[in-house]
Amino acid sequence: MSTPPPLSPEELDRVARKRAGAKLGWYFHATVFVLVNIFVFSMSKYGFGDRSWSIKPFLGWGLGLALHGVSVWVLGAGGGLRERMVQKERESLQREQDRRDGP
Repeated sequence: MSTPPPLSPEELDRVARKRAGAKLGWYFHATVFVLVNIFVFSMSKYGFGDRSWSIKPFLGWGLGLALHGVSVWVLGAGGGLRERMVQKERESLQREQDRRDGP
């Protein structure tokens, strides 16, 4: 298994900033989700009839938040699953190239 070449300090900084920005974006999204849904739940409980209607936006937005989390924490740049898949593809391509260039 070959390892990728080390990144330059500039590349490390760029990747670190991209990862941090993606994670901060998810934290912001989660905070807004919680605050808005507290407001919607309180509106449905104390102002606009029964609270059964408030579950629909909660579930829909919750699904969006979960997918956003998967894209940031699992599949995003530097995510473990994505890095393993990229490495596997690199190795597969290298084997194909070695076979073509072989004896």
